[in-house]
Amino acid sequence: MSEAGKPLSSAWDTSKEEPDKWAQKRRLADAMRLVIERLMPSDAPEAELRRAADRLEAYAEALAAHPRLRYVHGFAESANAGDVAAFFDQSPLIGLANPLAPPLAIAKTGARTALGRVTFGSAYEGPPGHVHGGFVAAAFDEVLGFVQSLSGRPGMTGTLIVRYRRPTPLHTELHFTAEFVRSEGRKLYTEGRLHAGDVLCAEAEGIFVSIGRERFEALEVQRAEREAERER
Repeated sequence: MSEAGKPLSSAWDTSKEEPDKWAQKRRLADAMRLVIERLMPSDAPEAELRRAADRLEAYAEALAAHPRLRYVHGFAESANAGDVAAFFDQSPLIGLANPLAPPLAIAKTGARTALGRVTFGSAYEGPPGHVHGGFVAAAFDEVLGFVQSLSGRPGMTGTLIVRYRRPTPLHTELHFTAEFVRSEGRKLYTEGRLHAGDVLCAEAEGIFVSIGRERFEALEVQRAEREAERER
């Protein structure tokens, strides 16, 4: 929970025109996460794996028959940038409808601070029993990307420095604390820490470069053009 007493996920849980459909999409993503979690260490027999793979391939073909979403993909900064239509369910880190996402939950806790919470499962393993450092860095990028939006001039990642202090454990609730420190021109400086209980696992410093909404809009146009090309 955030300090305001609201669920951490409320930072990006925007309303949708078809809530029942999105509830089922989130449910399906949860089920896929569970399959991934149990598949990783499983020693299931070949015949069972073959049946499951056949069914999943068939469902993938069924999904291909439906049109692609035309929603604008959200980004963490939008939550504080006045973009109430920000669409976060597809995010690879916080997306409740994206089975790749752990998912990571983030909430504002002060004028310049935020809190993140996540539990990484077996699919994110690097060192035995611990989180791959690349996923730790990606989570920092997301949390610091959220907190830099508190500047009122959100931008994109310019520099991200992560210092790994201890191995980060899997299957453990982790907590990120982040702060927007200062701005210098277009540069937005942030800092963050990652704890597993009382153990400091990593620290990070991020410099974001403030850019105008028109730049994000240009990226959205480019994405639409690439998707149109893929469908030809």
